[in-house]
Amino acid sequence: MRAVLQAISDELLRLKAEGETTVPVTEETLRGLRSLVKARATATRPAEDLVVQTQASSASPAESGAAFRSARTPPGEAAAIAVKSLAPPALAAALPPPPVVALPDGDKAARWAALRAAVAADPVCTQLLKKERVPVLGSGALDARVMFIGDALGSAAGLDGDPFLDPVGDVLGKMIRAMGLKTAEVYVCNLVPWRPPGADEDKRVVSQAELDYAMAFARAAVDIVNPGLIVGLGLTAAQALLAEKVTKLPDVRSTWRELAGRSLMITYHPSYVLQSKSNRSKRAVWEDLLQVMERAELPISDKQRGYFL
Repeated sequence: MRAVLQAISDELLRLKAEGETTVPVTEETLRGLRSLVKARATATRPAEDLVVQTQASSASPAESGAAFRSARTPPGEAAAIAVKSLAPPALAAALPPPPVVALPDGDKAARWAALRAAVAADPVCTQLLKKERVPVLGSGALDARVMFIGDALGSAAGLDGDPFLDPVGDVLGKMIRAMGLKTAEVYVCNLVPWRPPGADEDKRVVSQAELDYAMAFARAAVDIVNPGLIVGLGLTAAQALLAEKVTKLPDVRSTWRELAGRSLMITYHPSYVLQSKSNRSKRAVWEDLLQVMERAELPISDKQRGYFL
């Protein structure tokens, strides 16, 4: 039973990452899932972002908001499981209009130093930063061919200026090394150079107000590094980089798009792989990265092509 419940938990996390909000299950499965969530409440893997809501057994799929129904679940005998992110707290005050970032002439190092100084002096950035942190623009090579862009800092990221200094960063590092690259050869950054307010232990989704304000700095960073290929990590990054409403990541991932004349590939955030821990999740991300490797003309071995199969 534990293996079955583990599979259900993994599937819910996968659906959450893809933008699904509800899925009907039997009452028996619902009871088992409640037990699993309770048992794992103190575990490393976050279970508290699974909010279980029971609907009336006679509710229709439209009433429950279900996007699909399991073939094994008889009609009228389902309870809806709503998978929700932690509600983001409101910002202390409305943010002002985004800043205008004017970088000086010069080499990449000089322009990057100017951007760092601009972010460090920005009143909104300094207000939203934790006291022990500095603005985190990114890390890696300023002449990188491949740039990875996430959304915002996680629980431990930001210390010492590292944008992915936590278990999520470990996963991203493994992804990069599996491509045959060194982390020092690529550039890694987030759209927002601070950690969203309210994200004390659990990383919450960055608000639209924060994204709108910080995008000016993110665009400047892209212009400085000027990578040939950009990999957008996760749904929030996809929405911001594509400048369009994206409700489900599978709708935009694994296909080439364009960002300011540069090739853009959207894939899942490393946190999705960390939470799911399944080869299915890893393979989905890896198939996207194989496309990046092909376009970057990186060597691909038969072993690499078969990862996670």
